Amino acid sequence: MRAPAFWEASPSHPAARLLSPLGSFYGLFTAARMDRPGATGPCPVICVGNLTLGGAGKTPTALAIAAMLRGLGAAPAFLTRGYGGRLPGPVLVDAGRHDAAEIGDEALLLTREAMTVVARDRPAGARLCVVSGASVVVMDDGLQNPSLMKDLALAVVDAGAGIGNGLPFPAGPLRVPLDRQWRHVDAMVLVGEGSAGEAVADLAAARGLPIFRARLVPHHSARELAGRCLLPFAGIGRPSKFFATLREAGAELSGERSFPDHHPYRDSDLTSLVAEARKLGADLITTQKDAVRLPKSFVGRVETLAVSLRFADEVAVMALLRTKLLAFGRRVPRSS
Repeated sequence: MRAPAFWEASPSHPAARLLSPLGSFYGLFTAARMDRPGATGPCPVICVGNLTLGGAGKTPTALAIAAMLRGLGAAPAFLTRGYGGRLPGPVLVDAGRHDAAEIGDEALLLTREAMTVVARDRPAGARLCVVSGASVVVMDDGLQNPSLMKDLALAVVDAGAGIGNGLPFPAGPLRVPLDRQWRHVDAMVLVGEGSAGEAVADLAAARGLPIFRARLVPHHSARELAGRCLLPFAGIGRPSKFFATLREAGAELSGERSFPDHHPYRDSDLTSLVAEARKLGADLITTQKDAVRLPKSFVGRVETLAVSLRFADEVAVMALLRTKLLAFGRRVPRSS
């Protein structure tokens, strides 16, 4: 879906006010669901989620967390719902056999770095992770899903967007009223810079939550973009972040083309973009997440900008992860 502009406006915007009663009902319903107890996981479960609908940097954060866990000697596996895919799972992702229409784009990105399981039933997915050799599960999304108990829950916030107008869906972008979400969050990851995100960080800090600052860093190939004429396109939560990254790398953008998040690209979409780029004398470029959704006939005809997430204080994040892994080992099993 494409986020409506009024989500970033004042909560007194006419559309927000009109939808507020529905948002209040939805927020209370989902908050009550979020409070339900979850099943105990077969290994430590680290959840990387966000407070709002749309992209905040969950997948790059999950990838960074998995890399740190490997550094601690753990064997991480990713667990994701497979948003946009049709397979309910649990299924172990095989990039050579599955495509984005089956398991979603995020799963294809994750499986490049570690074993990945797609499952709408999160406890069943966690069991498959362990059977397949994992010693720790990293959930990409699922903060509001109560079915599986989290040993560590990280809320990722895009500093440029914050929580929008602060209202629950559909009046705003919040999945659950903010004051009902904090009790389920152990730490906050603030990605990038911006006053909107700082305001959320202040609220988290007031509750005693650790704040880990991070930024998305383009891979070395971005250095080769300076001075080039590009026509970027993206179907992610905030395409503007991608476009800004290209401008910061020194590229000259001849236009910007945005699509809804998780947009399933068709041949007609790409044919139109190729024709436009040729007319402008520009090269097409997109994100890694978009690239896995391109029709096979266009693979290799569109450049991809890869990015990774870097924490400002990686030592502090590693220490928290180590603590959670050790705590699980000391956990007293439930009596049957």
